[in-house]
Amino acid sequence: MAWLGAWSGTVISAASAQRRFLALFFPFLPADRLRLTGTSPDGPFAFVEKQGNAMRLAAVDQHALKLGLGPGMTLADARASVPDLAVFDHDPGADQRLLEWLADGCERYSPMVAVDLPDGLLIDTTGCDHLFRGEAGLAEDVERRLAAIGMIARIAPGYSPEAAHALARFQSRPAPDEAMAVRRLSVTALELEPEAEIGLRRAGLKTIADLAARPSSALSARFGKLAADRLARLLGQSDSRITPRRPLPALAVERRFAEPIGRVETALKVLVELTGEAANLLDERGKGGRRFVGRFFRSDGAVRDIAVETGLPSRDARVLERLFRERVDALADPIDPGFGFDLIRLGVDRLEPLAASQLKLEGGVVAETAVAGLVDRLSIRLGRNHVRRFAARDTHIPEQAVLALPAIEATGPIRWENPAAGEPPLRPIHLFDPPQLIKVAGAEVPDGPPRRFQWRQSQHDIARFEGPERIAPEWWTLPSGKKGLTRDYFRVEDVRGRRFWIFRHGLYECEREHPDWYLHGLFA
Repeated sequence: MAWLGAWSGTVISAASAQRRFLALFFPFLPADRLRLTGTSPDGPFAFVEKQGNAMRLAAVDQHALKLGLGPGMTLADARASVPDLAVFDHDPGADQRLLEWLADGCERYSPMVAVDLPDGLLIDTTGCDHLFRGEAGLAEDVERRLAAIGMIARIAPGYSPEAAHALARFQSRPAPDEAMAVRRLSVTALELEPEAEIGLRRAGLKTIADLAARPSSALSARFGKLAADRLARLLGQSDSRITPRRPLPALAVERRFAEPIGRVETALKVLVELTGEAANLLDERGKGGRRFVGRFFRSDGAVRDIAVETGLPSRDARVLERLFRERVDALADPIDPGFGFDLIRLGVDRLEPLAASQLKLEGGVVAETAVAGLVDRLSIRLGRNHVRRFAARDTHIPEQAVLALPAIEATGPIRWENPAAGEPPLRPIHLFDPPQLIKVAGAEVPDGPPRRFQWRQSQHDIARFEGPERIAPEWWTLPSGKKGLTRDYFRVEDVRGRRFWIFRHGLYECEREHPDWYLHGLFA
């Protein structure tokens, strides 16, 4: 099944389609995390952190909540009330990682998933609920999968992210419709500063309906623009979206299964079939892909990504099949199907024009394609950062003029400056990074080369030299108030015929009283 429309960059305006969102709220997220790791105690427990000069409860489990404990209570008071309370350190980072793991699993419903810190998720389900027999069916599937892994969640749909967020957290009783449910909410749902909420209640404005009946200008004048803006978003009066935690692929195809498939080889065959479908769609658009990501969704909520890249735009299904198989074979951590995969998706993250190419008589295009294919295979086997190529930079600082970038990131051809016929090269074949400090003797002041220098405990008497070649610092890249030093480069040859590239770091007297000398490179 192929996703076009929003996946391929089409924007659906609020006027043309009603957007729908689903909010997931995990009221006992830290406790659920502990249970998932199998380290939770049998009795009540809580998570503590230091606030000011006291240890306070940051989160509690269901049992502790029923006993009257809650976030914000001091640890001493909690222990006085519940002596057998087990205590753990609060770990927001671990809670966020669990949310991100859950967000990966929720991408089976929609590519638009955002983490709603500290304890929730938001899903843009616009145009996706038909796969689950409607919005209610989608919400039931989410609830079923979360219950299967032991997560306690409150789920609520909404016409805006803020409405869904508020309904999942603050709704106390059902309402005939969504709009009525939002208006019944307490002003706490605006999540303003405590002083602003107290001011609203003192003014007799206790519910969202009370605020909605007042002019927004009066609300802004008395309680600030933030209160009016949040109210408008909560009521759906202003367009509101979520920012997905993963960029949307330019194109995606997928395959869903009524019964999970438990063999990795079968899953790879399905991925190969999806590459063929993606290749056909790319061919229709006259495009090629540069990065392809296969996502394997397990029935228990785990997700595994396998990505391959190509140096040139490609839509050759056979090439992609070979790259994916080599990538799987090179994995240090093999794919574990667990209880089986019930969804496999292939996303193409980067598209570039790919038109038919004219073959050259001397085989130039064929050779270029063969080299690109070799780079692709080596990058997958060895890692993208272990196969590199040089890329030129627009700078006159020698050590920054060329960068070694991953070869898979194809760049245009580099034009190297060739010396005139019969002339020696202007730059050495080897640069030291960083340049190596040398000791010099008999340097002519102010702009001459030394008569000899010592490098690695060896003396080198200079017989010939060329220079200086003066290179000024790039003052526009330096921090404010900091000045760089000028370099005077010399190409020198010692009495044994060995050639070096040395420079004086700083001008005599005007920049440094005693400038240092460095060896920067070696000529052939």
